[in-house]
Amino acid sequence: MTTPYQQQYQAPVPPQGPPQSGPQGGPHGGPPQMPPQAAPHQPVPSGPPSQPYAGVGPYTSPIPIRQTHLGNALASEWTKIKSVRSTIWTLSVMVALVAGIGLLVAASTSDSDYGSVPTTLPGFFGTLLGQLCIVTLGVLVVTSEYGTGMIRTTLTASPQRSRVLTAKALVFFTLSFTTTTLALVLVALASTGMHSGPGVQEPTSDQLLGATVGAGLYVSLLGLLSLAVGSMLRHSAGAITTMLGVVLLPAILPAFLMMSDSLRDLGEKMQEYSSPQSLAALFRLDESLNSGWPQLWALAGVTAGALIAAYVLLEKRDV
Repeated sequence: MTTPYQQQYQAPVPPQGPPQSGPQGGPHGGPPQMPPQAAPHQPVPSGPPSQPYAGVGPYTSPIPIRQTHLGNALASEWTKIKSVRSTIWTLSVMVALVAGIGLLVAASTSDSDYGSVPTTLPGFFGTLLGQLCIVTLGVLVVTSEYGTGMIRTTLTASPQRSRVLTAKALVFFTLSFTTTTLALVLVALASTGMHSGPGVQEPTSDQLLGATVGAGLYVSLLGLLSLAVGSMLRHSAGAITTMLGVVLLPAILPAFLMMSDSLRDLGEKMQEYSSPQSLAALFRLDESLNSGWPQLWALAGVTAGALIAAYVLLEKRDV
């Protein structure tokens, strides 16, 4: 027995036979299929979102970040200069020349040879050759990075180019001055200890200062000038050849200039400020020479000018 409600909503009985499909029914004779309804159009918001990554928050790097300074550049240059074998070999040859030749001269001379010259004189002969090692090292400190392409990595890590050149100059000058002065002090003390007596001229404090600190400063400034020339030329062979001309030409050319009366004054002045004559004045090789400090200050002025030019060219040119 069915109620009127059940009679009203009784499902129709599907007809017998193969399934038919059409607009009024499904493929199996089921209820009619309705066409899919398209999703209502949602307006796209214009402009940036009000709170991007609101659930994530700001990113914090786990790596500590700090502002770089000159100390970092100095540490980098010191690591590079002590890690290269050529640096150790060049400084070793320089010490061997200065100390070895100086001690050999001191051992092969007698007390009577120091009647008119101080006992610090043996260091002069080794310094004449040792300065060439410092000149070569000063060039290679800069040009070796240009030759290998390492300068690109250096300037990428430290975009302030003036800071890089300052760090190179400070590290090289400190290393060369310390090494050269210690070698000269060793020779001066050994020679003074070997030769003593009533007829031996003991060095005064001024003579001892010129033969150690003064000569060390002069050689180190030559190396610093070589560093500036290497930074400007960016080529090892060209910079070394240029510096050899700066060191040797003023000692050779005056002999030809003084043949002419009109060029005699120029030749004498060039000879006075040449490297061998300047070192001889610092070691007090002859009483007629000055103390050697004017030549030292002149070299300091030339080196400062070359460094300024190196700074300007480094900022203007591409790597």
